Amino acid sequence: MSSFTNPSPVEQKDAQKFGDSPERVRETDHYEQEYIEQFVDRWDRLIDWEAREKAEGDFFIKLLHQHGAKSVLDVATGTGFHSVRLLREGFDVVSVDGSPNMLARAFKNARERDLLMRTVHADWRFLNRDVHGEFDAVICLGNSFTHLFREQDRRKALAEYYAVLKHNGILILDHRNYDRLLEGNSKSGKSNVYCGKDVEVGPEHVDDGLARFRYAFSDGSTYHLNMFPLRHGYVRRLMREVGFQRINTFGDYQQGHDDPDFYVHVAEKEYRFDTDMTEI
Repeated sequence: MSSFTNPSPVEQKDAQKFGDSPERVRETDHYEQEYIEQFVDRWDRLIDWEAREKAEGDFFIKLLHQHGAKSVLDVATGTGFHSVRLLREGFDVVSVDGSPNMLARAFKNARERDLLMRTVHADWRFLNRDVHGEFDAVICLGNSFTHLFREQDRRKALAEYYAVLKHNGILILDHRNYDRLLEGNSKSGKSNVYCGKDVEVGPEHVDDGLARFRYAFSDGSTYHLNMFPLRHGYVRRLMREVGFQRINTFGDYQQGHDDPDFYVHVAEKEYRFDTDMTEI
């Protein structure tokens, strides 16, 4: 039985403020209104921390160790899954999110596990205004980068990530396989990132400028997220143009996976004189 009560019809009626034409809501700033408290309260049921930890194994921990990273800026901490894992592994972590509701839940999740999380409420486009210092790694996980609808916003966010990294730092960024979705070959929104069994996830509308997903929980509540469908090659190009030198892309935590559910890009900041940009 669910530990959450069903939201009333009043609570459910456009609580996320999409209005009468939800498919026309294509604004970066709208995400804060989408992550309402009722939705955030159910977010961990979507992830299923235990199942997700099993699915990804020590992929990110190994990556960070391979690059000698000790300090990590988690710029899309959500409810804190990766921040908590990295804190347990001894990394120095600062956890950022643009949603106050997500940050509050992340801090609570960490405290319940006897961990103290350092949280910062910040907009990625002005990250260096609110986050001070430099980091060995920036992580932007959970399909979060797709909340940026304008290319100008995406470029600015990547530039902010670049600036907060040490000279040899890395950016780890993931996103859904939107290429497959845009080509009409994917109907499900479940993956090894969203492992919860009591929620149905799927796209309600997809076009070149919008992927609108529906999240239907077993307690009868339904929520939506409007996101920009990022193509895998486009993300790599933006990273190069912002200044990242080498980019290594994984599919579902593996190299050489041609049709994954999720892509993970690992972008290096360090300038190398022998880098052939055409090979990246």
